[in-house]
Amino acid sequence: MINKVGQIMVYVNNQDETVKFWTEKVGFTVISDQNNGQGMRWIEIAPSKDAETSIVLHNKELIAKMQPELHLGTPSLMFYSDNLEQLYKDFTDKNMTVGEMVNMPGGKVFNFADNENNYFAIMEKK
Repeated sequence: MINKVGQIMVYVNNQDETVKFWTEKVGFTVISDQNNGQGMRWIEIAPSKDAETSIVLHNKELIAKMQPELHLGTPSLMFYSDNLEQLYKDFTDKNMTVGEMVNMPGGKVFNFADNENNYFAIMEKK
């Protein structure tokens, strides 16, 4: 039986720029940055060191060569925030690309784009 989501793999074109975006703009923490010495690097990031689920940033071009059958599209991720309006203001103050705040049946939500123009959503969850 599966009891939790551990890691989500996100394949990116530029790992350094993407980790910079997630740490400096979104406020995530680098959990680990590993390299196998043969060009394979993976960077694990999360909202905090004790988060149960993390994102692992992989080099899209390298993974495509290693596993051409793998789907390398960006997953549709929904994050939660307990202060969505403040986070929205923080993101706009940092000149991030953000969508409009929308009222959904489950609460308010908005989306944002990362440095590679991948979109993610954030919902208010108290």
